[in-house]
Amino acid sequence: MQDGFNDPLWRQVVSGAQMLFVAFGALVLMPLITGLDPNVALFTAGIGTLLFQLVTGRQVPVFLASSFAFITPIILAKGQFGLAETMGGVMAAGFVYTFMGLMVKIKGTGFIDRMLPPVVIGPVIISIGLAMAPIAANMAMGKGGDGAALMPYKTAMLISMPALLTTLIVAVFGKGIFRLVPIIAGVLVGFALSFAFGVVDTAKIAAAPWLEVPNFTAPAFNWQAILFIVPVALAPAIEHIGGVIAVGSVTGRDYLKKPGLHRTLLGDGLATTAAGLFGGPPNTTYAEVTGAVMLTKNYNPKIMTWAAVFAITLAFIGKFGALLQSIPVPVMGGILCLLFGSIAAVGMNTMIRHKIDLAEARNLVIVSVTLVFGIGGVLIGSGDGPDDWGLKGIALCAVVAIALNLILPGNDGWKNKKLDDQLP
Repeated sequence: MQDGFNDPLWRQVVSGAQMLFVAFGALVLMPLITGLDPNVALFTAGIGTLLFQLVTGRQVPVFLASSFAFITPIILAKGQFGLAETMGGVMAAGFVYTFMGLMVKIKGTGFIDRMLPPVVIGPVIISIGLAMAPIAANMAMGKGGDGAALMPYKTAMLISMPALLTTLIVAVFGKGIFRLVPIIAGVLVGFALSFAFGVVDTAKIAAAPWLEVPNFTAPAFNWQAILFIVPVALAPAIEHIGGVIAVGSVTGRDYLKKPGLHRTLLGDGLATTAAGLFGGPPNTTYAEVTGAVMLTKNYNPKIMTWAAVFAITLAFIGKFGALLQSIPVPVMGGILCLLFGSIAAVGMNTMIRHKIDLAEARNLVIVSVTLVFGIGGVLIGSGDGPDDWGLKGIALCAVVAIALNLILPGNDGWKNKKLDDQLP
C-alpha cells in the first residue's frame, strides 16, 4: 500500500506544502480575529508541530496550529488584562495539557472520562461557539466587536455574504483536496470583492519589508488572567484526544498506545506553552489536515515536518503578514457565521453521539446551567477591572460544568429520575 514512507524527498516537500495549504485558512484566521500577529501564529504553529514530533518520536502525522476554542477568552482577556498577561494564561493552559499527560501516564485514561464526560464537554463546546455569535454578526455587518461601525452596512454585506456563500459551496460541493480549503476560498472571494470596493489598505502592504522578524510578545504572569484562560483548556484537551483517535483510524495505528496519549498530550502542551512564550495563539491538532492525510493516503509524519518548516519560513516574510492583516473585517465576519455555528454544532453532536438523555434531571441541570453561565455573561467575582477578581464566560461555564458533574449524584436512584419527578 502506498503510504508515503518511501516517497522521494521532493515529493515529501510538496506534500508538506500541501498540508500547510490545507491548514492555512484556519491557522491565520484565528489570530486575525483575536488581534494577534498572524506571522507569529505561523511561527508558533511550525515550532509547536516540531516540538510535538520531538516528544512523540515523529510517529503521528498531525499538524498543530491555532485553536478556535480560545478565541473568546483571548479577546476578553486582552481587553481586561493586556496581551502579555494573556500570553501568560496561554502558557498556563499548556501546562494543563502537560499535567493531564502526566496523569494519563500514572492513572490511565479513566480519570479523563470521569472528569470530562460528554455531558460536560458538549455544552462547553456549544458555549464556545454561541458566545461569539454576536461578534461574528457584527463583523459581517461591518462593525467591530464592540458594535462600532467600521464601514457602510451595504458594502460590508456585499463582501461578507459572498464570502460566506463561497465557503458554504466549497465545503459542501468541493471535490478532492479543494473540499478541505473552504476558508481559503471564502477569504479569496471576500478579499477580491474588498479590492473592488476599495476598502483594502494597500499602503501598509507596500510599506512592509519583505523580510521581517515577527512581532513576538513576551508573556507576563497574572493569576487573574491565568484563572480566566486555563479552564478553557479542558475542552481542547478532549478535542486533542478525538484528533489523535481520528488520525489513528485513518492510518490504521493506535496512537493512544504508541507513542501513547501521555506523550501526545505532552507534545500538545509544550506546543501551546511555546506559543504563549512567543505571543502566539494556543495550538491544537487540525481536523482539516487529518482529512488531507485520509484523502492523499500519505501517512508519513515527515511531511508534517516540512509543513512546519514552510510555516516558520512564511512567518519571516513581512509583506505576507501585512497582506493578511489588511483583510477587511466583513470578510472574516462572513466566514465566522459558519465557523462559530459549526463549533456549536460539534458540541450538540457530542451529546447526540453519546446519547445524553436530557430527560434525566442530572443531565438537564448540568447542560442548562453550563449554557446560561457560558453565554449569558454571568460573572463570579468582584468586577471586570484588571485588578479585580472575576470568572466569567467560557472559563466559568467549564468550571461549573466540571463541578456539577463531580458533585451531583450520578450512580444512585436520583440520576435515573426524570425532571418531572423532581417537581412538586
